[in-house]
Amino acid sequence: MRRPLLSSVAALSLLLATAMASAEAQGIEGKVGRFYEGEGWTVYRLGMSRPLIGPLGTTLHGDYLRRAGGADGAFAGLGVDVTAFQGGGNGPYLVAGLGGGMGSPHSQSFSSLWTSWSAGAGYELVPASFLRFGLEGRWREISLDRRTGFELAAGFSLNFSGGPKAAAPRPGALLTDRPPGAGAAAGDASPIGTTLPAAAHTTAGASRLADSVIRTATDVMGRPYEYGGTGSDGGGFDCSGLIQYAYAHHGIALPRRSTEQARAGTPVKTSLAALAPGDLLTFSNSGGPVTHVGLYIGAGRFIHSASHGVQVSTLSGDDPYGRWWYVRWVGARRLIE
Repeated sequence: MRRPLLSSVAALSLLLATAMASAEAQGIEGKVGRFYEGEGWTVYRLGMSRPLIGPLGTTLHGDYLRRAGGADGAFAGLGVDVTAFQGGGNGPYLVAGLGGGMGSPHSQSFSSLWTSWSAGAGYELVPASFLRFGLEGRWREISLDRRTGFELAAGFSLNFSGGPKAAAPRPGALLTDRPPGAGAAAGDASPIGTTLPAAAHTTAGASRLADSVIRTATDVMGRPYEYGGTGSDGGGFDCSGLIQYAYAHHGIALPRRSTEQARAGTPVKTSLAALAPGDLLTFSNSGGPVTHVGLYIGAGRFIHSASHGVQVSTLSGDDPYGRWWYVRWVGARRLIE
């Protein structure tokens, strides 16, 4: 029995060491909680997180569990979590993890090997681009004496990444290999003018103008999310700041706030078939007031500034991450006729 357990811990340790050596950490996470087994255990966790692909992310962490009430018993070790839909803004996410180490249920000797698995869900709040708060609940099983129970933890995450290292897309085309952040700097923006009248554009002219607006937005791919940010002095954007910035480059003035931008232009049917590149997309977490905006770039994709910075996402009922946005999509506005 000890040999399979030892093999599991060794394999997990090798996995963690390899991942830590090769991965560029995007943030630091800290959590404190309670594992409700027997008299209960206090849980301390500190780790490094980074995105994987699409809606998935991972956290490599160290764990320390101590019996509540000062009784003898403690576990210490390493673990890895995989999350889905975390870091996309305020809302729920899923989490599952594996861990292992040394400990003893009735002393501080750390004389026995243990492994653990857990799965559950959490909810996070993102008050700023660099800071997240979360509450997480999991069902956990520890191999030593087969201890099982519910674990509840709260904590925070500090993000010190400038956003995902994604390639910038060309309007109406697949992602290219152009480096993020290449292109015009915020300080080169043209002065904001008055909104251009719809009658001033032919169909071809409107298409060229929409392509230019999209190009301006994709030129700042990789800029970090910044609450209240408008891209000034090469800084980050919030969602409405990016939209205002992209249109202002081409003489079209828009209101500053997403709720006001959601009333600009003319309404478009909330259907992918009805959208045109350059349309403004509006989103809501609860179906109420608009809480987020993006710029449609074609082929079911849109560019926006979310918690990981200026990025391209997909509207899709089938793709897991695309569905997260799809179910929150509440409207579209055409700003260029």
